[in-house]
This record gives sequence, C-alpha cells and structure tokens, in this order.
Amino acid sequence: MNKENDTYTILKEISFALLAEGKTIRAKAEGYSMYPFIRPGSNVLLGPVNDGMTLIPGEIIAWKRESGLVLHRLTGVIKNGNEIHFITRGDSCLQEDQPISSEQVAGRVIMIEDKHGKTMQGDQLINKPCYFYNRFRVWLFFKWKRITRSLTVL
Repeated sequence: MNKENDTYTILKEISFALLAEGKTIRAKAEGYSMYPFIRPGSNVLLGPVNDGMTLIPGEIIAWKRESGLVLHRLTGVIKNGNEIHFITRGDSCLQEDQPISSEQVAGRVIMIEDKHGKTMQGDQLINKPCYFYNRFRVWLFFKWKRITRSLTVL
C-alpha cells in the first residue's frame, strides 16, 4: 500500500462528497491545461451544481475522472431526450475532451485567486479563449524553462 496514494484517494472522495452535498470547496490548481486563465498554484473555489442549474458555455466546470477533478471550460451542451452531455476543453488544449455525462459534473468554478492575491469571479470567469495562442504560450513557457535550465547546468 502506498500511504500517499491512499491519502490522495481519501481527499478526492471527500471533495466529491462535499460538492455533492452542496458545499463549496477550495482546491489548488495543478497543470497547464487552463493556462493562462488558471495558472498552477492558483486557489480555485468550487461550488456545487444543483439540480435545475443551467451551465452555460464559457464557464469553467469541474468534472470527475479516476485521477481526480478536471477543471475545463464548458464549450457545448448536448441534449438527447432526458440525457445531457457536456463538452469541455482546457484553454490551452489542442482539442475538446470526450463528452461527459451530467453525473460526472462535480461543480463549477466560482472564484479564482492567483499567487499574488488577485481574484476573479462571476462574469470575469466566463470567457472565449484563443486556444491556439494559449497553447503557443505554454509551448514557449516550457521551451524557456528548458533553455534556462540548460544554461544553469553550464
């Protein structure tokens, strides 16, 4: 048994349960899929998605997968009878994610606080990103890190 993995699994399940109960949780963003809108290390406040709540394209939702929560921007809604599926995409991702069911939606982002204390909330969170430009910025960022790391080794 891996104690660190067990702790992560427990925290993940507690987060899912709290959101399902209508509670708000705070999480630290990791990764670059939402860069530059959400930068790694930013604090994100997640609120529940209640029955009857309408999610609109442009807002950021949190959805469940085996590895935890994914924060991506809602780009579309597919309604087929009583079934609803959501299409999401990270602001710097090459393509959209596979459609997710309404059961996979854990919550929605209601506030973002970056490392410098600057916050965004409400309508500031709804956006139509330029995916190619954002992806290019992430590529440049990692190239720059590689170059500076190489220079420090010399």
